[in-house]
Amino acid sequence: MLRTPTLAPAAASPNGRTRKGGWAAVGSVTLGIFVIVTAEILPIGLLTSIGGDFTVSDGTAGLMMTLPGLLAAACAPLLTAATARVDRRRMLCGFMVLLALGDLLAAAPGFWLVLVSRVVVGVVIGGFWSIAAGLAERFVPERSVGRATAVIFSAVPLGSVLGVPAGTLVGDLAGWRTAFVVLGVLTVAVLGLMLAVVPPLPPRSVTRLRVLRGLVRGARTRYALALTFLLVLAHFGTYTYVTPFLERVTGVGPGRITVFLLVYGVAGVLGNFAGGAAVARWPRGTAAAAASGIAAVTLALPVAGHAQAGAVALLVLWGIAYGAVPVVSQRCFAAAAPRSPEAASVLFTAAFQATFSLGALAGGAVLDRTSEAALMTYGGGVALLALATVAVQARAAARKAKAATMTATRT
Repeated sequence: MLRTPTLAPAAASPNGRTRKGGWAAVGSVTLGIFVIVTAEILPIGLLTSIGGDFTVSDGTAGLMMTLPGLLAAACAPLLTAATARVDRRRMLCGFMVLLALGDLLAAAPGFWLVLVSRVVVGVVIGGFWSIAAGLAERFVPERSVGRATAVIFSAVPLGSVLGVPAGTLVGDLAGWRTAFVVLGVLTVAVLGLMLAVVPPLPPRSVTRLRVLRGLVRGARTRYALALTFLLVLAHFGTYTYVTPFLERVTGVGPGRITVFLLVYGVAGVLGNFAGGAAVARWPRGTAAAAASGIAAVTLALPVAGHAQAGAVALLVLWGIAYGAVPVVSQRCFAAAAPRSPEAASVLFTAAFQATFSLGALAGGAVLDRTSEAALMTYGGGVALLALATVAVQARAAARKAKAATMTATRT
């Protein structure tokens, strides 16, 4: 049985509030999100291997990406509301236990057991993300909250940079089941670290479902929902099936897929930090840049993606563009609910994950009926709709500002 070690004395922050955990706690939560993100998207690198082992189509194998997102979207508000009075540290550690069990279950024989394991992963995503996304200000002084939040969110592209390529490499060398077992062992290690460094986190406020319903009625929340839906749909509807595209259109051998995914992931880290720095000053401009980048890449891949050099160049641009999407989306939801940070995190998680799963499902349906190249083109069209949404919102904001200025002048 794991025992909780004695915590170090609390350190006082400059504003007088007591804080515990510090950067070690920030790091443990970051690692928690890292193993979750890796578990969620690892099937992208192993899609053809798993599908071939169970003799199912790429679209059917894509259910491994669809189920976690749907469950996460449903669990984010329900779990947060149901456990509103439970210490958040206990919840984080409990979700790590569930994730380890889910990873190990994925290695069992039978495709239906793999899908059950993906259900478990979905529950973990919905619960853990909703709590973890807003924890930075409880660990570090106020002046460091922005940097700590960026570190926590860096786990998303790092899952692509380190997690998926490493898991794909392990799968190539020792079989895809071994990749999930290794991830399960890593998850147990992260659990141990959390028990050691994360302090007790009693809930500060109770997030009720009626609060979430109220937020959804706001215009800024609806914009955040629409933008997130279109950006994530465009990305995951295509990127979920990037391995089949690279193998069949670009002609990349299975052994080199890892390198291509690694290139994309490194670019994603750069995009994450660049987007995080830019979105505070230019929120709409950063959103427009991300949408434009995804549209340009997915529309160009059917033409330039036949050459490996062209595919690599486009993957770099894709990684940079998508790396900014999570911080753009989270910023939109936070701006829509500045007084309810956990509620904003719940809406962000639910919207992101629901669209993640719908993108994988829609992309699989299109791929089974058309081709890899056609799928990329459809994704580009959706990204253009996201760009149009940003333009419409910017125009509405300009009109509102102009009306406010005229009213002030008259008075």
